[in-house]
Amino acid sequence: MESLFVSTGVVALAEIGDKTQLLAFILAARFKKPVPIIFGILAATIVNHGLAGALGAWITTVVSPEILRWILGLSFVGMAIWTMIPDKIEEEETQVATKFGVFGATLVTFFLAEMGDKTQIATVAMAAHYAAPLMVVIGTTLGMLIADVPAVFVGNKLADKIPMKLVHSIAAAVFAFLGIATLLGVGSRLGF
Repeated sequence: MESLFVSTGVVALAEIGDKTQLLAFILAARFKKPVPIIFGILAATIVNHGLAGALGAWITTVVSPEILRWILGLSFVGMAIWTMIPDKIEEEETQVATKFGVFGATLVTFFLAEMGDKTQIATVAMAAHYAAPLMVVIGTTLGMLIADVPAVFVGNKLADKIPMKLVHSIAAAVFAFLGIATLLGVGSRLGF
């Protein structure tokens, strides 16, 4: 359950102010149809994070535990630093696949926006770290929905009231803690 709770919390925090949350704001403002947008976000996240979780699980089979510990620890520290860099969204991302309807546009743009994004990379790292890729994918998907669904309904009104720097600092601290704990081998001493 730890993998589910940690991955949910970390991604929910990391998503606040992320380009996919900004994309949710823009799609909601453009199409004004929240249900297909939410289903598009859900479908894109399941596919994207499912692939990332599978990659994380595969990595554990080809990399020795000692090397994996260093890769994961440094990845989490890198995620902490990356979380502190604000995201910007490019207008082209919101215009991709508009001919596929609201659901299709959301699915395609969210999937493409998440490719190589910090939450996708975090999903790979957490799936490898916890060796529970399904729980991690469920958690990261829930985290995305926790951050992005409200964005669909409230748009930019709420974004101006959220202390982004504080939220990003908390997410960065969680990533840094996971990185340091992994580098120190804390999990292996506790039996996981």
